Amino acid sequence: MRRSALTTALTFTLPLGTFLGLLLFPFYWMLVTAVRPNKELYNLSLNQLWTLHPTWQHFQKLLFATHFAPWLGNTMVIAVGATTVALSCSVLAAYAVQRLRFRGSGVLGVAIFLSYLVPPVILFIPLARIINELGLWDRPAALILTYPTFLIPFATWLLMGYFRSIPAELEDCARVDGATRIQVLRHITLPLALPGILSALIFSFTLSWNEYLYALVFLSSTGAKTIPVGLATELITGDVFQWGPLMAGALLGSVPVALIYSFFVEHYVAGLTGALKE
Repeated sequence: MRRSALTTALTFTLPLGTFLGLLLFPFYWMLVTAVRPNKELYNLSLNQLWTLHPTWQHFQKLLFATHFAPWLGNTMVIAVGATTVALSCSVLAAYAVQRLRFRGSGVLGVAIFLSYLVPPVILFIPLARIINELGLWDRPAALILTYPTFLIPFATWLLMGYFRSIPAELEDCARVDGATRIQVLRHITLPLALPGILSALIFSFTLSWNEYLYALVFLSSTGAKTIPVGLATELITGDVFQWGPLMAGALLGSVPVALIYSFFVEHYVAGLTGALKE
């Protein structure tokens, strides 16, 4: 029993503890920095791993002396809107390519995924011209329409793999009973594909929440910025980094994504497994 316990500790507990420590350390560092007074923050002779005099002044400055609340609202609206558009298109595209099996559907599926590999830095220049022509410059709608250009390809590929894992005989039986293609999709395929849809949702929401390049180019006014752009441009002036408010903003900005992962992590893993097992 002692040998078994030692083996478990060396092969499972120790590696898992090490991995969790490395994974959670950035959050701990952000928290410690966010509550550390400035006189301790810039005194490198003190231990930087904890503070004896925690303060909330950095959170107060972030919430009441900056535009963090509008940034948070903009980020949420953009992430939810882009995710909704991307999932609506991805579900229909993946189902059509995987189930209708029209001529060239296989090539189209591969082409959709390959389009995801195009670097966004190449596309933002022509997209900027389109956004300007539509009159959406410096508005959240610019990002809501832009983000699906790289969300849809990956989400479609993910859902194609998951739809492939659902037996086609279930849909055939429903079609024999008189159900239309839309009814089959709504009442049979979508409920069975819920883990895959949640995986695509988490992926799309996280990418929209953290995206920086398009948000930096298309949103210029202070009140219209998202959290990543607002923190990087408004709390860094020249070579002066306001580390306290920066870490407070990074910590608060990571909470929504962390909560989503904690609620749907089982479905996320199941969705990725269903998409990749074939």
